[in-house]
Amino acid sequence: MAIGITLDAGALVAFERVQRRAVALVARARERGEQLCIPAGVVAQVWRDGRRQANLARLLGSDSCDIVALDDRGARAAGQLLGVSGSHDVIDATVVLCARSHNNRIATSDPDDMRRLDPRAELLVV
Repeated sequence: MAIGITLDAGALVAFERVQRRAVALVARARERGEQLCIPAGVVAQVWRDGRRQANLARLLGSDSCDIVALDDRGARAAGQLLGVSGSHDVIDATVVLCARSHNNRIATSDPDDMRRLDPRAELLVV
């Protein structure tokens, strides 16, 4: 059983743009006390200017959000996953690995890419 949610870049962009599905997903997770995990590379894909990204800044700085760093071991695991799956997006691979390691569902705007990396992943499409 999943215990939290790992967000990909599309989910963070949807949250930042106040898209109903993404905002509701984050709100429900927080109400349930579920941890939100975001790989650091996802933050890099989305972050541009904190002065104009106040909603995103609040989310990233909240107690319910854990930014997960990419270390050497994780980088090698991501590369191996890409090789096995025939995929090429390093950040998507880190999303899948983060979700696996935290027993999380994945909030994504691109379920096809996530399925290519992990056909068994529980996806929440935003």
